[in-house]
Amino acid sequence: MHPRHLLAAVLVALIWGVNFVVIDIGLESFPPFLFTALRFAVAALPAVLFIGRPQVRWRWVLAVGTAIGAFQFGLLFLAIHLGMPAGLSSLVIQTQAVFTMVFAALLLGERPGRRQVVGMVIALAGIALVAVDYGQASPILAFVLVLAGAVSWALGNVATRKAAPPDAFKFMVWVSVVPPLPMVGLSLLVEGPEQDLAALSHLTVSALFSLGYVAWLSTLVGYGLWGMLIRRYGATVVAPYSLLVPVFGMSSSALVLHEKMSGLSIAAAGLVIVGVALTSAFGQKLTGWRQGLRASR
Repeated sequence: MHPRHLLAAVLVALIWGVNFVVIDIGLESFPPFLFTALRFAVAALPAVLFIGRPQVRWRWVLAVGTAIGAFQFGLLFLAIHLGMPAGLSSLVIQTQAVFTMVFAALLLGERPGRRQVVGMVIALAGIALVAVDYGQASPILAFVLVLAGAVSWALGNVATRKAAPPDAFKFMVWVSVVPPLPMVGLSLLVEGPEQDLAALSHLTVSALFSLGYVAWLSTLVGYGLWGMLIRRYGATVVAPYSLLVPVFGMSSSALVLHEKMSGLSIAAAGLVIVGVALTSAFGQKLTGWRQGLRASR
């Protein structure tokens, strides 16, 4: 990978890792469902007016927008609102790689290899440790909601694979059109119009910064760069850099939000990252390297 593109991959991981801290800050001003709606509305407009059709079937735009936009981020924002630490959220949500493997096997007929199964077991062991450590002092519901968000992300990944969009940035903009209306309706129903109006009528600098970050920097810039890298180098080369997201997420949460990690959580983080690496394209690349070495002997 060209050094400039290597830097871009690390930059995207940094943007997505810090995103969890920004979400935590934004939730001080917005209720979670309204924040989700605003994130995608700001990401979609006005970009959707200038980029043309998504070049995939509309049912896949609707499916991915619902799974990733409404459910993944709606559940994630709610979980952080209920007290799930931003750093741990950046780690637990990465189990989407494990769930993606499971759903790909069930829905697409992609049989996992032995290495992927081992990785899944290791990652799930790490998540179990996180649950034990977190559940000792905090409500377990927030943790479960992040896991549910990871499941929704995995379903969105499978739908994206079926859609096979030729332009990831254009596809992401159109996906962002889907969540705002249902999430606004849910916000009005659950959070109430009074709370929504109060949030919108008392916009602070931190609220506007958080909204701009999650909508433009994390969504449009992040996915735009990521899609460009995947088109140029392929998912096998690019995907491993996503393992830096929880590293940046946990470190930035410790620096900015002063979140503390116990020894058990640090050990669990190591297990999750190793497990996800084995189930992801990184493990496939290692397998390819080993096969190449054997062939050269």
